[in-house]
Amino acid sequence: MLCEPYQLDPSWSDVNVVWHTETEGDEHFVLFGPAVATLSAADAVAAVTGAKAAGEGWRRKRADTYQLSQTAEDAASRAPRAYAKLTPRPVFRHTARVIGLERGVRTPYRVVSLHSDGRATVSAAYSAEAKARRSEDVKLLLTSDHQLKNMTPANLAKVAETVGVELDGVLMAGDLVNVPDRASEWFDSTTGLAFFAGLTGRARFTLGGKQYAGAPLIQNTPLYPSIGNHEVMGRTVEATLDAQFNDPHPRSVASRRYASEGSGDREQWVTANSWNATTYEEMFPFPASYEGGPRYWSTTIGDVFVVCLFVTQIWRSGSTAPNVKGKFQEASSTLADPTKWGYGQHIFEPVSKGSEQYAWLEKQLASKDARKAKVRVVMYHHPGHGLGDNSAPAFTDPVPTVTRDAAGNATSVKYEYPLEDDHILRDLEPLFSRYGVNLVHNGHSHLWNRFVNEAGVNWIETSNVGNSYGAFDDFNGVKRALPDDGENVLLGDPGGLEPVVPTVAPLLDAAGRPMPYVSSNDITVFSVLDTADMVVRSYRYDTRDPQAPTVLFDEMPLG
Repeated sequence: MLCEPYQLDPSWSDVNVVWHTETEGDEHFVLFGPAVATLSAADAVAAVTGAKAAGEGWRRKRADTYQLSQTAEDAASRAPRAYAKLTPRPVFRHTARVIGLERGVRTPYRVVSLHSDGRATVSAAYSAEAKARRSEDVKLLLTSDHQLKNMTPANLAKVAETVGVELDGVLMAGDLVNVPDRASEWFDSTTGLAFFAGLTGRARFTLGGKQYAGAPLIQNTPLYPSIGNHEVMGRTVEATLDAQFNDPHPRSVASRRYASEGSGDREQWVTANSWNATTYEEMFPFPASYEGGPRYWSTTIGDVFVVCLFVTQIWRSGSTAPNVKGKFQEASSTLADPTKWGYGQHIFEPVSKGSEQYAWLEKQLASKDARKAKVRVVMYHHPGHGLGDNSAPAFTDPVPTVTRDAAGNATSVKYEYPLEDDHILRDLEPLFSRYGVNLVHNGHSHLWNRFVNEAGVNWIETSNVGNSYGAFDDFNGVKRALPDDGENVLLGDPGGLEPVVPTVAPLLDAAGRPMPYVSSNDITVFSVLDTADMVVRSYRYDTRDPQAPTVLFDEMPLG
């Protein structure tokens, strides 16, 4: 097995159990029931190979198997074996439904994979329970931006110590790995920091003289992921995984190119020459909506209505050095060849007013399920309000200015991002205010900060689980490294809100002032939404001292 089993998209009576193997195997099963935890490995194999589909205290379900279509490794991979060049790496997904679950009763389960040569792999026993009913209180972990970062295993270990591993959901606001088609980043990176390793308690990373394994969270708690920029691959015509990841083109550009130079199936050609989220969508087929599939969806978890959106864009460098393909320009060396342009920090999936995703979102927020919920949460990756470096420039389509010489040759390509056209602030935030959204959960800048607008909508970024790229605020006077052209907000929140200072135990700066953020490469943060108290509690842990306590530093009321 490449990872321990994990849970996706539970209902009020069952849940999807998913696991991955490196070979296809012969048959795969999930065993569940009160007796499963005490079965020996031999007994578990006998249960799935016997004539009966159930026995005393156990039942079995056969899994559906699917091979992921794009997973690979290359020379830059930190995989258990070396790869000289871009090489497909088989990964098989197995999905089975554990049924007959009850709320308040933890049902043991384990998975078994059989191979034609007689080998069998049996997982340890974990537990599942039915999703909370609509009126029930729940606890949800808010996290994002794991990305194989150094502090992630410590962060998850402290989650387990503080609130346990049997929660009602892990809400993951994007950037699970770095390069999504690189299989080792999900499963077995030799760094010890692979995504599933940390969330299943199999990571291995040492900080401050202590080794951390993460925690067995998603074997026992359903995972609810969303797409960040690191779940999107670029043009598959490139020769390495890093090159593919860093070179997406807008769909509109690829569509125009197909008209003059494309061949074969139009959709396949356009996708190969623009971008895709294929590995993410195949890895996490649930939850999903009819309109958006796994890209955007909604669900009810107890008394919480959750909407997940696909709100992200390619990350580009802010440098204006002449030969940089960046946010604000094309590299001088590529001006003659638009196929080598980056097209600025372009948005992948439209979410502005008039788009399909916007129309779908408004229907969800106006739905009966949303209106009846005690708490309404919207989750997506890109920050709407924030102090981080990724909060600017504005989240909008780049506006190009192409300068040409007398012969019509491009001599420069520049991009601007008008702040008044920010799709989140201009289009999404009014919807959130109108429909009484309690919490917007996002990531991307690797820090902790929070805000509340005049309508009472709370915004939190609690993505300081690994490295941090800084906070930029009047508090510290440090400016974002962006052109000072009047459109780019260099200090503070581009949306104009003041950050809320933590209410319990804020960090202090050198002058003893309480800091309105946590942006650290030593102190890691996680947050838990608890609807029993209508509060989001945020905790911090200093990885430099293994004996340091986990500190509750903020309580954010949601009423």
